[in-house]
Amino acid sequence: MWQSEFVQEELRRLYPSCVVEILGMSTRGDEILNVSLAKVGGKGLFVKELEAALADGRADIAVHSAKDVPMELPEGFCLAAIGLREDPRDAFVSSSHASLEALPRGAVVGTSSLRREAQLRERYPGLAFGALRGNLDTRLSKLDRGDYDAIVLAVAGLKRLGLGSRVRAVIEPEVSLPAAGQGALAIECRAEREDLITMLAALNDPATAACVRAERAVSRALGGSCQLPLGAYAELEGADAGKVIWLRGLVAAPDGSRIVRAEARGPTQAPETVGQQLAQSLLAQGADDILSTLQ
Repeated sequence: MWQSEFVQEELRRLYPSCVVEILGMSTRGDEILNVSLAKVGGKGLFVKELEAALADGRADIAVHSAKDVPMELPEGFCLAAIGLREDPRDAFVSSSHASLEALPRGAVVGTSSLRREAQLRERYPGLAFGALRGNLDTRLSKLDRGDYDAIVLAVAGLKRLGLGSRVRAVIEPEVSLPAAGQGALAIECRAEREDLITMLAALNDPATAACVRAERAVSRALGGSCQLPLGAYAELEGADAGKVIWLRGLVAAPDGSRIVRAEARGPTQAPETVGQQLAQSLLAQGADDILSTLQ
């Protein structure tokens, strides 16, 4: 809802005569909280109902967390804009410990992400992990009542809801590589709505869009979903005129016993090509072996 209200205010600012109403909806991803996303259908659970509202005309646009948008959109839909990115990193949240390094052996870390769990298992083999679902308030309340010693969340979500003070430490990409699209907002509409696509272009951040498109291309090439512990994170390097995409990616066994990593660089004008190159590098290093065990 925060994301939708943010986009609503931006559209009102850009187009004062435009009436922008919010159609509040609950998705299956919001409702199924006792089972991991990997077991009940993955990220598409957060967008299917919204796409149905676009298809039948109840809604004109849908606002998503970019990391929740499936890599293959249904025919007739498009991402018209990808907004300026908030901090894409993961956050360490704990009431009694200052960092991952400070956690004692056997401490329980809550996370809903196989990607996070696999990377942290590799680096901190003495920790235990527990599934964590629900909205931010629910997750934080579970931590505060002692269900976990620490939890790992997205920095962006905490900041957007005014909960940035709960971040005890930011986890750098070298420790936990973010998910494709993490921290960015994506606005979806019907591909035939050229009027909306033109309007929404004002909300598109070209730098963020190039990075997210490269990240999504990696995940798309590897069949990325919640069932796959996959990280992909792009940054822009260089001066304005000569910036290139620096893209890092990984595929992991869920238990962290094996992680394949690679990186690639390429022009901002061809983000999908950079993503495909990185995916091929991961496959060449054995990512397909990991993927085959997850089918």
